[in-house]
Amino acid sequence: DKDISLYINSPGGSVYSGLAIYDTMRYVKPDVQTICFGVAMSMGSLLLTGGAEGKRLALPNARILIHQPTSGFEGQASDIEIHAREVLALRERVDEIYARHTGRPVDEVHDDMDRDRFFTPEEAMDYGLIDRVLETHELTRLPYGFVPEEGREEEAEGL
Repeated sequence: DKDISLYINSPGGSVYSGLAIYDTMRYVKPDVQTICFGVAMSMGSLLLTGGAEGKRLALPNARILIHQPTSGFEGQASDIEIHAREVLALRERVDEIYARHTGRPVDEVHDDMDRDRFFTPEEAMDYGLIDRVLETHELTRLPYGFVPEEGREEEAEGL
């Protein structure tokens, strides 16, 4: 099976939608290679980090942001309490996912995500969010996107 390449330039979004995409990435049979160009913030960084091991990439000028989930809710006090418990449960789950993919302890990830934390690609690689920083000269333009040249020369020759 060929890898699926997921190109990420995202300021983030819904935690529920992001977790649905993450679950799908983990469920499908082909490896999902993730490539960040631009930004991978919030749930965008979770998807970047959730790519197949060894296949989580970023371009040199990308920026990655991790932080705790945010939420807003109004209503009766009892409903606010219900939603507060839910957002805390989501935070715990997101902490666990980052810990799983970075190899860092959950409590360290939890503390690191207490406030916005930005990473350069090199810093993200050191933290374990990505596996490699791609340089422009490593890329070949193919009909289905930019991919590392390794093992793809024969496909590019016919273009």
